[in-house]
Amino acid sequence: MTTDKSATSLDKADAPPVGNPDAAQGAATVTDPRLLIREQGLGGYVTEFKRKISGGDLGSIPVIVGLAIIAIVFQSMNSEFLSAKNISDIATTMVATGMMAVGIIFVLLLGEIDLSVGSVSGVSGALVAVLSVTQGMNEWLAILVAVVSGAVMGAIHGFFFARVGAPAFAVTLAGLLFWLGFMLQLLGDSGTINLDGDGVVGKLTTYYFTDVAAAYGLAAIAVVGYFAAAFLDTRRREAAGIPARPLADILVRTAVIAVFGFAAAYMFNQYRGLPLALVLFLIVLVGTDFVLRRTAYGRKMFALGGSVEASRRAGINVTAIRVSVFSIAGTFAAIGGLFWASKIAAANQGSGTGDLLMNVIAAAVIGGTSLFGGRGRTWNALLGVMVIVSIQYGLSLEGIATPIQYMVTGAVLLATVVIDSVTRRTQKTAGRA
Repeated sequence: MTTDKSATSLDKADAPPVGNPDAAQGAATVTDPRLLIREQGLGGYVTEFKRKISGGDLGSIPVIVGLAIIAIVFQSMNSEFLSAKNISDIATTMVATGMMAVGIIFVLLLGEIDLSVGSVSGVSGALVAVLSVTQGMNEWLAILVAVVSGAVMGAIHGFFFARVGAPAFAVTLAGLLFWLGFMLQLLGDSGTINLDGDGVVGKLTTYYFTDVAAAYGLAAIAVVGYFAAAFLDTRRREAAGIPARPLADILVRTAVIAVFGFAAAYMFNQYRGLPLALVLFLIVLVGTDFVLRRTAYGRKMFALGGSVEASRRAGINVTAIRVSVFSIAGTFAAIGGLFWASKIAAANQGSGTGDLLMNVIAAAVIGGTSLFGGRGRTWNALLGVMVIVSIQYGLSLEGIATPIQYMVTGAVLLATVVIDSVTRRTQKTAGRA
């Protein structure tokens, strides 16, 4: 007995001091949420929710609550806000900014910023217009050139940042100015080149799948796809002997997705049908989310956003990842530029300017991507851009001037950044950062 006490005393004496005993105690008692739900049922959801709130892990809750408030407020002000036409217009308009926000999310995951995406998108639209309209090049080939050019422009920014060591802020600010000048040079003295509304680019935002089966079919694919992915993931986890979500939990989540998916499909079919732009956007979100969450490349990105030095010591090629991320941002900026050109059926001197850059960054941050790096998903682009475009359309329906729209959007962005900062501080206090 004496030996046991001595051993215990020795263990305690040799144990390293704990800087934050409360955080250490909380970290030691964390239970996998899947086990809580399996063991406690509905009570497990409540327990896990309380744990997340106390630990500063708010996730997408603020954005979802914000969207609900936006819908309630603007619908009460104008009954047209939730009309089929307005929802369809919002879904189509948000795609251009959303595509660019996807690229920005990749950069933000590293804890960096890209200020050039607006100008890169303008160059993309100008290239397609000049090559296909002025030079007579095949439109598909012109689109390929524009997208590849966006990737190259992003890679140039990444090279100066990752290889030369220049700050990303300064490099991309220089890119913003340079590519803006390049776009103006491409457009020439006229400053505007009109696009064929029936062309490939023109149809990006004007084509709708009018058959009602298209919208309902997409909703069904989304529901079945989610259930299959979640169910197979659970089977793999159970086979590996690690905690997995119970079937009831998967069914509840699937039901929620089904409600929103089929409700959206119903609304689209009340107007012109399923927008092609939205379909392409959803495909991009699914693909990029898979890259981030299911590939070694995605894991390396999150690791790099968490700690550059630790990633380097782990054998990650930091330079290659950084260059590739900025190239991805340039690629999606170019794709977004094509959708903007489609929206106005032209490439002009105003392309990529104005509040576009602000909205792109705001969409990523408002959606839940951290400015400090290491936290975010490409689905954040969808949530964030829905908030921004919904506010813009809601204010426009009331005839509220553009300056007020800027002020409201800026206030929402500030609130999001404050929430992000407070959340990060809370997680550190709870020992979860």
